[in-house]
Amino acid sequence: MSALAVTVVLVHGAFADGSTWSKVHTGLRERGYQVRVVQNPLTSLSDDVTATRVVLSQISGPVILVGHSYGGVVITEAGSDPKVKALVYIAAFAPDKGESVQALIANPPPDAPAPPILPPQNGFLFLDRAKFADAFAADVPPAEAAFMADSQVPWGVAALAGAVTEPAWKSKPSWYLVSTNDRMIPPPAQRQMAKRAGATVVETEASHSVYVSRPQAVVELIDRAARAVK
Repeated sequence: MSALAVTVVLVHGAFADGSTWSKVHTGLRERGYQVRVVQNPLTSLSDDVTATRVVLSQISGPVILVGHSYGGVVITEAGSDPKVKALVYIAAFAPDKGESVQALIANPPPDAPAPPILPPQNGFLFLDRAKFADAFAADVPPAEAAFMADSQVPWGVAALAGAVTEPAWKSKPSWYLVSTNDRMIPPPAQRQMAKRAGATVVETEASHSVYVSRPQAVVELIDRAARAVK
């Protein structure tokens, strides 16, 4: 099977929407890939998995499923779809059976920076706008990071608590990009999850928003995964 016969499906994480994949989308299209971008409602894991499965249902051929941050939880659950041939985690959570983001962040390393998540408002979470750039997008141009902070999508507390039922990485090959300057998901935690999933790992010096600041590194890893799929 030609690598270009696959469709790449991009799944965003918390506090963001599908438009943050714009540069990766462009890079993949320039290489000849068909690309789809999921717009997660971020209301619950179930809702986000449903949104992803709706996109998958519109594709007839094989799929490379890509998730950033919390989007890694979504692809871990939705990746059981038989069309999905590989998973690509971009600075993402890769939970095991029964795990949620809430469980994965319960005991952070003592020296890990604390993400500036504000107290819940009406069942939703936001990042402190004044601290957004430093925590989420430190290597993104300031004007772009400011826009990301001002346009952040509220993340449902129910999504934070959503637990995976059957991890797709246990039956599908996976790749993982570790963001070494990440201040949202500590790099050691990323490495640990990638190792547990048996993922092929690359590391990139970038913030949590590596898919915005270093889109070519993300495109390269997705292309590598696509070409490895038989």
